[in-house]
Amino acid sequence: MPNKKTIIFLGDGMADEPIAELGGKTPLQAASTPAMDSIARSGCSGTLFTLPDGFPTSSEVANMSVFGCDLSAEYSGRGPIEAAGRCIPLGKDDIAFRVNLVTQREGILTDFSGGHLPQENAEELIELLNAAFGRDDVRFHTGLSYRNLLILSGPEFSTEISTEKPDDNHGEAVDDHLPRATSPGAETTASFLRRLIHEAPSVLDAAPANLIALDSGHDPANGIWPWSGGRAAEMRSLREKYAISSAVISAVDVIMGLGRCLGMDVVNVPGATGYIDTNYEGKAEAAIRELKTHDLIYLHIEAIDEVSHAQDLDLKFKTIEDFDSRIVAPVLEAIEDSVNVAVLPDHPVPIASGKHTRTPVPVAVRMAARPPDGVQVFDEQACLAGSLGAMAGPDFMNLLFPAE
Repeated sequence: MPNKKTIIFLGDGMADEPIAELGGKTPLQAASTPAMDSIARSGCSGTLFTLPDGFPTSSEVANMSVFGCDLSAEYSGRGPIEAAGRCIPLGKDDIAFRVNLVTQREGILTDFSGGHLPQENAEELIELLNAAFGRDDVRFHTGLSYRNLLILSGPEFSTEISTEKPDDNHGEAVDDHLPRATSPGAETTASFLRRLIHEAPSVLDAAPANLIALDSGHDPANGIWPWSGGRAAEMRSLREKYAISSAVISAVDVIMGLGRCLGMDVVNVPGATGYIDTNYEGKAEAAIRELKTHDLIYLHIEAIDEVSHAQDLDLKFKTIEDFDSRIVAPVLEAIEDSVNVAVLPDHPVPIASGKHTRTPVPVAVRMAARPPDGVQVFDEQACLAGSLGAMAGPDFMNLLFPAE
């Protein structure tokens, strides 16, 4: 029977496009990535289409695609997935929205991450928002840094709301991208969300955390951006679909929540931040340890995505190389050759735009049962020549865990 032991290394937002100043190379091509290259060299490569038309170009969609989920039946929006990540139960009349704490100046969105504010500052601001707007049917919940939640309760609230991702709208007027009702019955909800967006700055501008941030030369988190609302997510577990035990290692609620929805064990790593200061070594050690008791380990790194949105080429190099040297390399050194290994991004975030694209991502897979296909390096161009071809839907997971 084929070995089920598998590690998936997921570098969020790692894929990119050719950049002129790199001589037409992508950051992944130009960076030093010997560990990921070794997976390609000893395995097989291809691509995976993770952001199909008709769904948002967002990480929950992309990672659901990596896991082989049926998006048409199982996608519920980002809010309820992140609520699962926070272990917040949702009733049948509850709607969860992801809420970014953002920076805005004169009505223009200037930072979707609110300056990557410290956790204690985020908690202070969420407390102020609850004091100003909270009631039995309206509650803000803290997440990780700028990533937070708004839960609306009651039959008068609707999910038939169109919202936009804040990281797609840097430099744009907030009023040009407000929530909109997609049916007449949802106008009450849309109007309420718009009111929160317009009134929140008056609450947040004078917050002690923001005044301190300004005094120290940092961006204040002086606005909110609710988006991707939905009701409780229902997904088939990985155990049901593939007869495996599994664990997820991540710092961010959307990936931990997705793991919980899929029946995975969520492994908390002290010092995991979702940014460039995350505890890389702790995550690698956790993966090695958890592989002893699980068939699948999903090891997710968020930092590459964050710096790609910020269009910081130097930090994209650093985070890619940190991923390779501080995550992939030590795990590969510690595990047996019989363990299946895969590496891929969930979606591209080109430095040129700082936004997600629907371009298929490169994939490299090392499996004892499959001979190498001759691809020597892991990058967007090299993987196009691999024997795995153009994968989509459940193809990737079916490759790793074929039906017995």
